[in-house]
Amino acid sequence: MSQASPLVSADWLRTNISAPDIRIVDATWELPFLVARQSGRTQYDSGHIPGAVFFDIDDVADQESPFPHMLPDAVQFSSKVRKLGLGDGNHIVIYDSNNFFASARVWWMFRAMGHRDVSVLNGGYKAWLSAGGEIEDLPPRVSERHYTARQRADLIRSKDQVLAASRNAREVILDARSPGRFAGTEPEPREGLPSGHIPGSVCVPASSLIDASGRMESPEALSRLLADFLDQPVIATCGSGVSAAIIALALAHLGHWETAIYDGSWTEWASDPDSPIARQ
Repeated sequence: MSQASPLVSADWLRTNISAPDIRIVDATWELPFLVARQSGRTQYDSGHIPGAVFFDIDDVADQESPFPHMLPDAVQFSSKVRKLGLGDGNHIVIYDSNNFFASARVWWMFRAMGHRDVSVLNGGYKAWLSAGGEIEDLPPRVSERHYTARQRADLIRSKDQVLAASRNAREVILDARSPGRFAGTEPEPREGLPSGHIPGSVCVPASSLIDASGRMESPEALSRLLADFLDQPVIATCGSGVSAAIIALALAHLGHWETAIYDGSWTEWASDPDSPIARQ
């Protein structure tokens, strides 16, 4: 599999779905406070790409952290994913039903654990259906496989590292939240958190990187949107480390694969009363 892009098309997946090394992951996830929407698991159970296993970012997570769906350590990650039948030597293709939310996050998680052969289905479940792809509503039978995780510290940033980047500007911080939340003019969806942004960060809403069909914008459009950040190291952040990965995915689509994610993101930053917060 060429690593020219982290994305694969629905037509590519239809052609290659039966290849022995392909494993498909449904990463559909909804914010828990959006109660009007079905959970990712419910959506998966109602229909998914044949052979897909369900990856729950709230389950494959550091259960000791006070913050939601934080990246687990390598041992925990290995234990969870091998039980899904995902192992060394697999080309993992991830999709969701919600505009890369949270397929981009799971793509980053695998990369942060050292798995290089991992892709995201461009356009997700909607693109699969539009291409005439079949669906099923029963989970596949899986056999546990050996999985070796080797955590890549270069793709992960802590709060202290982000604070240093905010002060010294050696890495640009891109925030995937909406302009209103970034500016502090709209409330945060998580109760009790103030809105605003990390001083020195730049607002690049994840929604601006996705076209009307739910696919990633073209390389030409992305190059225009991200032109100011293509020659410098980037840290991506958001509300809780999910949509930040869409920025990382877009940059990888342009050939810039080393974007780091601030895993705690705004949930961790704004929970600390000592954190500096900028507005407007």
